[in-house]
Amino acid sequence: MKGMLGKFLTDTGHVRSHNEDSGGIYHNKSDQILAVVADGMGGHSAGDVASSLVTTSLHNSWKDVSKLSSPEDAEEWLLNQITKANEVVYQYAIDHEECRGMGTTVVAAICTDEFITIGHIGDSRCYLSNAYGFSQVTEDHSLVNELVRSGQLSKEDAEHHPRKHVLLRALGTEQSITVDVKTIGWEENNYLLLCSDGLTNKVEDAELHQYIIESNSIDECMQSLINLANERGGEDNISLAVVQNTPQKKEGEV
Repeated sequence: MKGMLGKFLTDTGHVRSHNEDSGGIYHNKSDQILAVVADGMGGHSAGDVASSLVTTSLHNSWKDVSKLSSPEDAEEWLLNQITKANEVVYQYAIDHEECRGMGTTVVAAICTDEFITIGHIGDSRCYLSNAYGFSQVTEDHSLVNELVRSGQLSKEDAEHHPRKHVLLRALGTEQSITVDVKTIGWEENNYLLLCSDGLTNKVEDAELHQYIIESNSIDECMQSLINLANERGGEDNISLAVVQNTPQKKEGEV
């Protein structure tokens, strides 16, 4: 039978005093995987509250899922659950004065044997490594990315833009949200990478791909990437989740 291997790792980095990222790898009743990375914002304790609330909300709902058999079902589930998580974070901020204005990015991926469904808000990213190379599946909901898309800014200039961290969309900051949801196919030995901008601001896409395909294990890959981001300053929290579509065992194999 086919299988999937997933791991999550987070690091506070070298500068910040606490970690506002959250995430995890979660299994439903059919052993399908939900991978989540959330990058909280709001300062003090509010950022980690927001990211933790969305991760917990998604995890708790996923535990009760028997099986998602079609992309349509997966997209509907993910859209509904991210919307529900937004309501949880938004209401919590209303009820707790110290958390007013908090929010979080979120990128979440439902991984089945045949397809992957990704939902996201903000600038935490999802990448796919397959036979065709390495590609970013999500589109950053950021001011700088919008300037790049409209041709007002080059990708090179975007990397060092002073307003690089300004988000156009986040979870929990407004009552209603727009979630980007899409489904893609994947095959044996493909890898999915979800990560916060604490990684992508320090490590180039080509380097991400190199570590994924050249490392001896997912654990080694993730730790090496976190070490690299820290070596280059580590000013932000760094989080990543990796899921591998492991090879199918042939009949008779142990």
